[in-house]
Amino acid sequence: MADNLLDPVLLFFALGMLAGVLRSDLRLPEALYETLSLYLLIAIGLKGGVELHHRPLLEILPPATATLLLGGLIPLTAYPILRYLGRFSTADSAALAAHYGSVSAVTFAVVLAYLTTLEVAFEPYVPVLLVLLEVPAIGIGIALARLTEPSRRKVRWGPLVHEVFLGRSIYLLLGGLLVGWISGPERMAPIEPLFMDLFKGALALFLLEMGLVASRRLGDLRRAGPFLVGFALVMPFISATFGIAAGWAVGLSIGGTTVLATLAASASYIAAPAAVRIAIPEANPAFYLTASLGVTFPFNIIVGIPVYYHLTAWIYHLGG
Repeated sequence: MADNLLDPVLLFFALGMLAGVLRSDLRLPEALYETLSLYLLIAIGLKGGVELHHRPLLEILPPATATLLLGGLIPLTAYPILRYLGRFSTADSAALAAHYGSVSAVTFAVVLAYLTTLEVAFEPYVPVLLVLLEVPAIGIGIALARLTEPSRRKVRWGPLVHEVFLGRSIYLLLGGLLVGWISGPERMAPIEPLFMDLFKGALALFLLEMGLVASRRLGDLRRAGPFLVGFALVMPFISATFGIAAGWAVGLSIGGTTVLATLAASASYIAAPAAVRIAIPEANPAFYLTASLGVTFPFNIIVGIPVYYHLTAWIYHLGG
């Protein structure tokens, strides 16, 4: 496992965090950061779409169903922990539950790079699972906030649905899936060097900036309190366990189950914050951004992914 920490992608993330801690003036131009984020989302979608081109949809139905169930189970598990053990407000508990039920596309990209480096095969349609897991938890988190709130404040569903489904993460992932699916591998061949071959290099640059961003959240940990920090470290293991069980139940490979476990363990910091800002404006961004981006994201990138893989492999080995 220690050798995996020497992967250039992880080292770029550590380099960015160190620069932030040391207060270096290192910054990626904002335009480049935005371009890289768009590139990664499109590339992930295209990869999944190309693989779907010749694949029967019935093959995807069991893992897709399991993923949707995970999208409900995780926020419904996180909410009572935060509300009744952590004593967070209804709004903050629901907002955090939505973030931890939703996913991080960058964490997903890192686990794909990790498994590729180890030459561990995984189901090629896993980007579909990423898209499916992104949305349900956001809806459940918002429902929890509204249904348990005495005032039952009305949600502006129109802007919310627009933000969730037409926000850049979902839109580009779905769009990439459709383009790859319609085009197929032969028509995709001319742009394959850009979106496939350069993927890991672009991911390394993006993680350099993400390391800087995560380091800026370290100062918020004192305000967040020890319970929230503990939650941000423990909840990924709970969610990953759900993901491993789901992958095992529907017959995914070790690699595919590792991806699903990582998706379950990740926390959103793009789609969920945008939706929560509209639907639960009274929730404190310092809580959900610090937990998801400042704690869970670096934890998963550095420690979590190798642990989820080895735990999955061990469980599959025990099961024969």
